[in-house]
Amino acid sequence: MNLPCLLPTTVVGSFPCVKGTGLSSLLDPYKKAVQFAVAEQLRAGVDIISDGQVRSDMVQAFVSKLPGISDKTVLGKIGTADKPITGGDTKYALTKAKYVKGILTGPCTLAYALHIATPIYRNKEEVVIDLAHALHTEAKYLAEVGVTIIQVDEPILSTGAISVETAQEALGIIFAGILTPSCIHTCGMLGEIADSWTKLPVDILDFEYAVSPDNLSVLAKHDLRGKKIGCGCVKSSDPNVESVEEIETRIYACMDAFGAENILIDPDCGLRMHTPETAFGKLAGMCTATKNVRAGLGK
Repeated sequence: MNLPCLLPTTVVGSFPCVKGTGLSSLLDPYKKAVQFAVAEQLRAGVDIISDGQVRSDMVQAFVSKLPGISDKTVLGKIGTADKPITGGDTKYALTKAKYVKGILTGPCTLAYALHIATPIYRNKEEVVIDLAHALHTEAKYLAEVGVTIIQVDEPILSTGAISVETAQEALGIIFAGILTPSCIHTCGMLGEIADSWTKLPVDILDFEYAVSPDNLSVLAKHDLRGKKIGCGCVKSSDPNVESVEEIETRIYACMDAFGAENILIDPDCGLRMHTPETAFGKLAGMCTATKNVRAGLGK
């Protein structure tokens, strides 16, 4: 896995949306937001950035582009988007940074948010599988443009609403034939699903630690089979910017559990609900804390 450094910092999800104004924004009011999100991640010192996920909420951004779905209702056979969904924004991020993470909302989370109004699908598990085929096309595109990691967001898994076994089948479809390192992010408490979640067919398991510290001890008990671990060391749900020292303490705890060579450092989840200043402060604090820890290791 070609990562930029020891303890690479990255992001999990969205950044605050700062839309453009004036004539230049008429054609694409989100272009400025993408540019701002990318620039702020780089200014904070993030090693593996994203496009910021600023265009819509994590569900609507994908389902609004897929045939067979209208206004979060499944009306027919779900198909593949006629053009890449995240392509333009991800390609822009790649013009500004060597290391970029492509992010997809997972098919389980998408399916849970949808209403089925067609006899084509008997249940949401069947919807998951067709969504996975649609996302496979998007994942192939992200691999082709050269992202460093492809992450699938599945926050719904920690609730038990859709089984991890269904997610396992879906991930196999999404990443079939793709060599780019794969990642799954799940927030919430993982105790009930840890046995199956840690066996998912991905290269990186990313979890919420800062606000759910019990996850660390739960996952540390499992054989992770050589997978890398994405450790959420910043509280996305807290409006306050943690101290660098507090974040360092979390990083050291993750290192003790998994080894410095096996972990990536990121926030618990996306930062979209914060002000741009707070989001930047959280990322900058995370990056400073990580640099301090690296320095302590002589790296």
